Amino acid sequence: MPDIRLYHLPPLFAAAALLAVCGLFSGCYTLTQGAAMLGYLNRAVPLEDSGDEDFIRLVTDIRKFAIEELGLKESKNYTRYVEIDRGYLAAVVSASAKDSFSRHEWSYPIVGRLPYKGFFNAEDAKKERVKLEKKDFDVWIRGVDAFSTLGWFRDPLYSFMRDYSPWRLADLIIHELVHATVFIKGQADFNEELAQFIGSEGARLYMETRYGLDSEEYREMLVSEKESRRYVDFIQELIMELNALYSDDTGKNKVLDEKERIINNAKERFDAEYDSRFSNDNYRFFSTLAINNAYLELFRLYYADDNFYENLYERRGRDLKIFTAAAKTVKNGSKPREQLENALYAMGNRQ
Repeated sequence: MPDIRLYHLPPLFAAAALLAVCGLFSGCYTLTQGAAMLGYLNRAVPLEDSGDEDFIRLVTDIRKFAIEELGLKESKNYTRYVEIDRGYLAAVVSASAKDSFSRHEWSYPIVGRLPYKGFFNAEDAKKERVKLEKKDFDVWIRGVDAFSTLGWFRDPLYSFMRDYSPWRLADLIIHELVHATVFIKGQADFNEELAQFIGSEGARLYMETRYGLDSEEYREMLVSEKESRRYVDFIQELIMELNALYSDDTGKNKVLDEKERIINNAKERFDAEYDSRFSNDNYRFFSTLAINNAYLELFRLYYADDNFYENLYERRGRDLKIFTAAAKTVKNGSKPREQLENALYAMGNRQ
């Protein structure tokens, strides 16, 4: 898939709710993407018809774990299956100012404003990129493998997921079930950070309980998590350096020149330090990327740089089911993090 890159970012729902209710609204984008999505949903068959017994058992067990042991909303999501002739579901466009981490956002019915726009046809995503670049934005296109319709439809599994490891499949399903359980309108950061945290920790707990701490599957997961964390840490270091630059009022042209120098230096440093940071070759691609603010902004969206969720989880007893129960009490409005923290403390005081 030319120009569509999938680089170690979690799945996301990409304004799926507007696609799910596309028939209620007018507009070329909504109708075109909605028709494509409904085409996939209409082709979905019961999971049992996939013909892969191991896949069926694994998915069924992950769903059971997510609902019964994590407290995520019970639904028919991931009980149906779609054959698809590519290794991704949709191409998603993100954009940012070139001289700051100021996101471009799109406005949608139902879900409000979101910092990404999804397309089932990669060529449509490229056209959107051209339009945004003409407006002087940094733009990034990535492939995503799943999204949540937030309960409007039964979200299916896709044939390329049969090749996923148990850990990756658990992370994906739990992440998307979080979106179907908790969605706060207009709070993209909270929604994605929460799903990223519960998805990751939920998948770890699943692997621990189903495979055991001494299993090869669990050890492979830990290595992958450690490598991913190191990559994210490096990206966040680069973001901090650029943030300092963007806070200086030195003029846009000077800022852009310095931005290019900082990114190039980061690539050289990454290559020089690679073997001391990583134990495999999974991240060597970094120095070949056309890094821009839109790419870096994705990490600002998904990974809280203050470790808020990890620290809160640790302070409140490392009980993910209680953590999820507290998240389910968060209401639309401001300060969702504060609502989550208050709910966790209230639950702890009642115990």
